[in-house]
Amino acid sequence: MEQLSLRVQWSILLSVSLMLGFALQYFHIPAALLLGPMIVGVVMGLAGATVRINKRLFILAQAVLGCMIAQSLSPSILTPLISDWPVVLAVLLLTLAASGLSGFLLVRFSDLPGPTGAWGSSPGGASAMVAMAGEYGADARLVAFMQYLRVLFVATAAAVVARIGLGDQAQHAASVLWFPSLDIRFAATLAVAVGGAWLGQVFRIPSGALLLPAFFGAALHASDVMSLQVPEWLLALAYALIGWSVGLRFTKAIFMLALRTLPQMLLSIFGLMLLCGGLAWMLTQLLQVDLLTAYLATSPGGLDTVAIIAAGSRVDIAFVMAIQTLRLFTILLTGPALARFLSRYART
Repeated sequence: MEQLSLRVQWSILLSVSLMLGFALQYFHIPAALLLGPMIVGVVMGLAGATVRINKRLFILAQAVLGCMIAQSLSPSILTPLISDWPVVLAVLLLTLAASGLSGFLLVRFSDLPGPTGAWGSSPGGASAMVAMAGEYGADARLVAFMQYLRVLFVATAAAVVARIGLGDQAQHAASVLWFPSLDIRFAATLAVAVGGAWLGQVFRIPSGALLLPAFFGAALHASDVMSLQVPEWLLALAYALIGWSVGLRFTKAIFMLALRTLPQMLLSIFGLMLLCGGLAWMLTQLLQVDLLTAYLATSPGGLDTVAIIAAGSRVDIAFVMAIQTLRLFTILLTGPALARFLSRYART
């Protein structure tokens, strides 16, 4: 694949992603326009493709996703979080315990250094984990591989669960208006996306390119100043960019580097997914949420990919994003301490 010119690689990436994405959507698979490009990106990355997605495009894609999320957010989402704070706190603590156990076992029974195992097994925003890993003595390449390998499995599993749970109620492509008439709301959406993404980078806020546009857009909605307009074609482009960014990280070089510990990585990922699935079942017993909403809220994937699947699954996206965001910041605060703990005790 590396022998092909960039123009040919781009042509293959675009055409095959388009065909696979719409094929998955034809069968009503949630987040089809994310999964299709992601799968194509993985195959091309492992085949040696040299095409890459510019980091700025990836950041803007997250910002567009944040604007989409803003349409579902309102101050009312704080009510269940505040009224049921003991349950929310318990879920956060149990998630930390699950990721800690996963990282501990991974480091104990593999050749991975403690910091690498800790950051690689942390169920937060994948890009944020990779960015912070190098600052704490971890191998950022292996952390990226572990994080995005988990994102790949979690996104696929969540889409399958959503499809099974929704049945014929899954989002249908034919009902979507792809090219609506644009107005001043679209200009406001672009301003919120670009401004939020820029501020997130300036202040180095973890997942700020997604979270700040979501918060700013939700504030516009709540104040009745203006609603945002996120056309389907723009969302599809953002989904594809995020899917390609994740998939193309699976290069042959990194795969060979991780091959020695790949079985332990897979066991760690599946174990963490099962533990978080158990937390989802617990949520349904304690709160008035359906199993699919609870599963996505506790799912140990990337914040952006979980949001895309939630948006295409007709679940309570506000609840999902609230739990996922709280968990992200909790893990960011506790990640350094967990890395030090694993480095000190997992090898003894």
